[in-house]
Amino acid sequence: MPPRRPLLSTALSLAAHGVPPLPLRAGKVPFGNCSHCANGACGGRPNMKNPGPCHCPAPCHAWAAATTDTRVLTSPAWASAWREAVAIAYHPGGAGVTVVDLDTPAAVAWARETLPATRTVSTTRGEHWIYRGVMRSANAVRPGVDIKSAKAYARWLGVGTGPLTDLPQVVSALAVREDTTPAARPVVSSPPPAPWSRSVATGCRHTERFVRTGLEHGLARVRARTESGAGSQAFGVARFLAVQHTGCPGPCGLDALGEEIVAAAVLVGVPEAYARRAVANGLDTGQGAAA
Repeated sequence: MPPRRPLLSTALSLAAHGVPPLPLRAGKVPFGNCSHCANGACGGRPNMKNPGPCHCPAPCHAWAAATTDTRVLTSPAWASAWREAVAIAYHPGGAGVTVVDLDTPAAVAWARETLPATRTVSTTRGEHWIYRGVMRSANAVRPGVDIKSAKAYARWLGVGTGPLTDLPQVVSALAVREDTTPAARPVVSSPPPAPWSRSVATGCRHTERFVRTGLEHGLARVRARTESGAGSQAFGVARFLAVQHTGCPGPCGLDALGEEIVAAAVLVGVPEAYARRAVANGLDTGQGAAA
């Protein structure tokens, strides 16, 4: 079966204009790592946050696989991904831009009142506002708002309308997060949440072992962020777990999973209100990923 030509043709056009693309699979998420790159066995790619030696020819490592090299995009190692791809993403930082991802009508209204006008792209739930310049990416910087630039990916939904505006200070300031400094003293919060169980997930198609294993891996990632980024990591874990359940009839007990993620984030110093907002946004974004 040949690669899906419309998607590959779009990817090649993007690459020709200096925009590094990558394929997205069902759920509109990047393809998983190959067996050689799974669980960090390869050490990571040289351009990742923690540079490693990996030069895998497959589209592993999500945003870090995005490339403008047409030889890579059309290579046999990418062919199976293009056959299964349902959409295209790109690495905004690699294209020299920052995407302000507005996921709700309220977020769009806030942007129109607060941010300088720039190129906009309509999405299924809101808009992407694109600025010229690169900054640190951050999720859930305010309700319904993510920043996608360096070390992140955004869905390609078209060229958009309006001229590009230089990245303003008001957008850069959004990434100065309240979770960048751990708590100076022990955190006092609510009692530990009740763990997820089948009693709250009567419509989940996954086994309890599958759910608990995925959750524990995610909680470990949050707990490892002892210096910064635990709030953003909590968002990512919540989103990932929610995506796994988009094919379930439900209920799947996502609220119970969310409570455990919140507790892990609070444990490493994230203010509880922010942790709850980040996790809620992650669950909402994940549940809408298949829309």
